[in-house]
Amino acid sequence: MHHPGPPRFAAVGETVELAPRTPDPAATYRWSLLEKPADSTLEAPVGPVGHVEPDAPGIYRFELEGPAGSASQRLRVFPDVRRQTTFELDRDELPEHDPEDVSIIGPFNDHLAGRDRPQLEDGTYVYDVDLPPGDHRHGFIRDEGSEGDVWTNRTVPGPGRPRIHLDGGVEDDAVVITAATEAGTDSDYGDDELAVEFYVDDRDTLSDTALEVEGTTARLSLTTLDAISEPVRVHAVAVGERHSVADCVAVGPDGAVDRVNDPPEWIRDAVVYEVFVRSFTDEATFESFERRVPYLESLGVDCLWLTPIIESPTTHGYHTTDYFDTASDLGSREAFESFVDRCHEAGIKVVFDLVINHTAREHAHFDLSAAGVEGYADWYVWESLAGSHLSEPDLEGGRDADGPPHRYLPDDGTEVAQYYFNWHGIPNVNYDSLSARAFMLEVIDEWADVVDGYRCDVAWGVPHGFWKEVSDRLNARDSEFLLLDETIPRDPAYAEAEFDVHYDTTLYWTLLEVGKGETPADAILEAVRTPAQEAFPDWSLHMRYIENHDEPRYLDVCGSDAQRAAAAAVLTLPGVPMIYYGQERGATDYRQPMPWEGDGESTAFHRRLVAARRTNPALSRGDLDDLTYDADTDAAVAFTRETDEQRLAVFLHFGDGTATVTVDSVLETTDLVTGEPVTLETDREGTTMRVDDVCVLEIAEPVEDARVSTETDSSSEAERT
Repeated sequence: MHHPGPPRFAAVGETVELAPRTPDPAATYRWSLLEKPADSTLEAPVGPVGHVEPDAPGIYRFELEGPAGSASQRLRVFPDVRRQTTFELDRDELPEHDPEDVSIIGPFNDHLAGRDRPQLEDGTYVYDVDLPPGDHRHGFIRDEGSEGDVWTNRTVPGPGRPRIHLDGGVEDDAVVITAATEAGTDSDYGDDELAVEFYVDDRDTLSDTALEVEGTTARLSLTTLDAISEPVRVHAVAVGERHSVADCVAVGPDGAVDRVNDPPEWIRDAVVYEVFVRSFTDEATFESFERRVPYLESLGVDCLWLTPIIESPTTHGYHTTDYFDTASDLGSREAFESFVDRCHEAGIKVVFDLVINHTAREHAHFDLSAAGVEGYADWYVWESLAGSHLSEPDLEGGRDADGPPHRYLPDDGTEVAQYYFNWHGIPNVNYDSLSARAFMLEVIDEWADVVDGYRCDVAWGVPHGFWKEVSDRLNARDSEFLLLDETIPRDPAYAEAEFDVHYDTTLYWTLLEVGKGETPADAILEAVRTPAQEAFPDWSLHMRYIENHDEPRYLDVCGSDAQRAAAAAVLTLPGVPMIYYGQERGATDYRQPMPWEGDGESTAFHRRLVAARRTNPALSRGDLDDLTYDADTDAAVAFTRETDEQRLAVFLHFGDGTATVTVDSVLETTDLVTGEPVTLETDREGTTMRVDDVCVLEIAEPVEDARVSTETDSSSEAERT
């Protein structure tokens, strides 16, 4: 069915993509605008894939006519919350440059270099843009980006978005859906003052009139449900100055209520291990990976994330040339599936990189698009050279790998394929093309029965509507299929019926600053709480890490003492912890060969951390709470993780030597990481302990207060307790 999907939610000034699902590239689709606010001048989109920018708050209803009939989709639009914001930079902060080469990039313009240029006023670059309240990362760059570019955050004041969580069950003669709401930061609304709007999915047999709404609850009578055969999806948003990410529940004919947006249950307790595939073994083949599965078992990891394993001309694999076959140097598809089966036997899920924002420049479809072949000409985003910041390409030189991808068509002249940053080798796929959309959906289906999830590369470059279709499509096959997004900086919009797990860039950068001694260790607690402040819903999970295939090794940047504490932080804080291959073996280069003969002590340390997380539910599912403490160094931090059954105190030390920490709690004496007894000193000031890198103790009595000992301990590593 080509139905465009669930109701969409936006604010005035935002652009919303509308598109048929499971499209037939040969079919004809037409949009109509059936309803809009009285003061709106918006018109129906032209073409099968439309982009609308609503200009007034209220309800818009679009109708899509296609080969299977017509279907409607609503768009609920809230007031514009954007504020004019000025980005400024002193010219002297950029290395020697020509002002004509300077542009500004960020999420607000999809990181497209050369499109938005600041004005140079009295030695200062100035750029004005309308942005919603919150933090906005941006960069002043030269040309397409280089060393010396200046990146920073600009905070736009104003209220944050609220949050909502739906649940429900049968009460008497109806299903009652209840919304728990939480006001955004700096909001004038209290949690219980937020309005809640409920909407029945436009694809389902019931309408909004079937709901009896009162405040934060909605009722569906069991008599009404008797008339349906398929579940009814009910969406809701919390509304204050701004609207929340929408939540959704599915109500079955029997009254059963299922939460639609919850992530797969298995990922809540998983420890992820990322492998850069061409560096994991000397042979770099699936067969050689299969022989190393016992090593993964020994680490205790639950999920293996592989960088791209399908055909590519590059070592890293992010330039795809064939989406339907494994890379020839890594091995056959049969060998890959054998490796996945072996991982499954070991209880390890397998996730691989899905790269669909772009293809390799060498992909057959790019060649056909560049040549203007019918059916492929619109496969990529082509822009007129006349409106581009780029110089005239060498049309006589064939493919210039160092220059921008381009084509010449008699009627259009020279065009340049769109790409992000300076990524000349990976032109952006055009999701306005039904052929491209249909092709990428085939790719999604091709591997969905082989692996357990996708890590989606450059997820921020693919339209939200497409990701919502992917999520629905995969959930219909397997509700336990995982979607992990690479969206940097992260954005709560991708948690709305799209992705289960998101990169935690905030904690990553904070751990680097703490490890380098630039920030006190207690900053990690605020970093972990940031997603809630950013209005990520409580069902979203965040991947915590200290390094990955795009970042330098933490050990190289911060040293071994800080690395041990940082690894412990990732495995003792809430979220989904990730270990990057070689991290546990003492690797110092971000894509180096796996140091199989490396640091055995570090490996044993990581094994202990993973085992502690696996055997203590409070470390994976417990609430994070503050622990008032005192320490003789700001490189130490303490906090609690608590469930109804278990209460733990976690102590971390990122510095050299040993930290002395005092609390007034009664603690058990066995370190849950080492399994060894810890020496505690108790006096009128409280309980004092010494921490080299990490210690996890059970709390025997409630934590009420903590005071720090001013005692300085210079104990050697051999005195570690």
